[in-house]
This record gives sequence, structure tokens and C-alpha cells, in this order.
Amino acid sequence: MSLVVFESAKQIHCAECRRGPLRHLVREAGVPRCLDCADLGHLVYLPRGDAALTRRAREGSSLSAVVVRFDRRRHRHERRGILVEDAALARAERACLADAEARARRRERDRLRRAAQDVRFTAAFAAAVVRLYPGCPAERAVAIAAHASVRGSGRVGRSAAGRALDEQAVAYAVRAAVRHTDTAYDSLLMAGVPRFAARARIAPQIEAVLDAWRRTPPGG
Repeated sequence: MSLVVFESAKQIHCAECRRGPLRHLVREAGVPRCLDCADLGHLVYLPRGDAALTRRAREGSSLSAVVVRFDRRRHRHERRGILVEDAALARAERACLADAEARARRRERDRLRRAAQDVRFTAAFAAAVVRLYPGCPAERAVAIAAHASVRGSGRVGRSAAGRALDEQAVAYAVRAAVRHTDTAYDSLLMAGVPRFAARARIAPQIEAVLDAWRRTPPGG
């Protein structure tokens, strides 16, 4: 179990030595204490961002702590970095410098592998669109698939159902694309029309497009 240190933006002072305001603090028995009073003052702060450096510094430090900060928008604590021994951080930095080139090559290989996976998945998603909507133009199917399946976007194509090419997920992606591309939905929102009212207003247009796409085109 990791020790937890809190990063605070408030004007908080140590309950023991009265020092403050504190950037980093530990809560013991419900009261804040500075790192020195919590016997962590000899540790140095390493912000998040370099996974290899963080891992090596934490593994090489006999004492370490995770630094978190409360995100009001997400209503949860987010990891900000770690506290480790100065010597452990120095060793980790030297190790990372020594194999920086090898790690860069590995990152490039991983990037190319992910890119190839994304190309294959987008093609599979586009094919699923055409299976459900045989009248959908091929270029639109590809555009819908490319938008829905952007890695890290959180869109439906990257959900578990989307990755499984679930018909409901594919249909959701198609409907969303038609809503934003083939109707005045976005303009209505910009004009101040409430979202649900705007959706109700453009629903017949969406259904007309989808009904046309559900039909197999001549010669298809």
C-alpha cells in the first residue's frame, strides 16, 4: 500500500509546527502535517509524465509516496507525481539516459503497431456500417468509422461494444454522424435551442437519411 501525500491549493498550515501554507501535506488523525513533521521531508518531488523514470525512481527508493490532488470537475483525486529519495531519483535519471535511444525505438515500434491496428479497426468498423446501412456511400462509411474510432477519444467506437462491432454501437455512431453532418442540429445548439428540443426538431431528417441508407442501392 502506497503512502499518500496531498497537493493543496488552499491556505493550509501544519497542525504540528504551524508552518504554511503547505503545497504538499499528509493527513494524520484527521489533521494536516507538513512533510518534515511526517518524516517525509527528505524526499524529492517527481511530477508525473515520464513513466520509465517514475517506475525506476519508485523501485529504487526505500521510501516513497504518491502525490494526489483533488479534481473538482471530476470529483476525485488525480495522481500528480511521486516523492522519492534524492539518490534513487538520480540513479533512475542515469538509467533512463543510458537506454533513452532503445526506449525511443521501442516507442516508435509501438506507435507503428498501434497505427496499423487503428487502420484495420477503422476498416472493420466501416464494413460494419455498410452491413447495417447498405445504401450508405462508401466514403461516408469510412468517415463515420474514422471519427468514431479515434484512439483515446472516448467515442462509441472505442467503447467495449464499439470494439466488438456491436450493431447498436455502430448504429449509434451512424446516427450521431448524420445528426451533426446532415441536419441543422449544431446550428440550433449555437442559436440557444435546448439540446433535447433540437434533437426532436431534427429527428425526422435523421430518420429519412437512415431509411434511405437501410435500402440496398440499385445494383447492390
